[in-house]
Amino acid sequence: MTEFEEIIDALIKFRDERDWKQFHNPKDLALAISIESGELLESFLWKAHDEAKKEKVKEELADVLAYAFLLAEKYGFNVKDIVLEKIKQNAEKYPVSKAKGSASKYNEL
Repeated sequence: MTEFEEIIDALIKFRDERDWKQFHNPKDLALAISIESGELLESFLWKAHDEAKKEKVKEELADVLAYAFLLAEKYGFNVKDIVLEKIKQNAEKYPVSKAKGSASKYNEL
């Protein structure tokens, strides 16, 4: 069992013990990711990046990841595969020769 599968299995066990599967449709999982992302952003609001409370960042990041894993599971996506595929796509859009050291979007390189 991979680390990702272990995480997803633990999330599903937690969810199912509470009969929350009924609430975990793709739309609501996507909304939950957005809401938790907002809470993550709150950790940094009106602060320098290094002033954010590390424990709060960790807690909110865990929430974002948990909902993202559950959404991936809902669609039958393999987390490792989809992230590696996205890295490959981004490598094509952002070749090192053009993108190194630049924060420009791929169509502005």
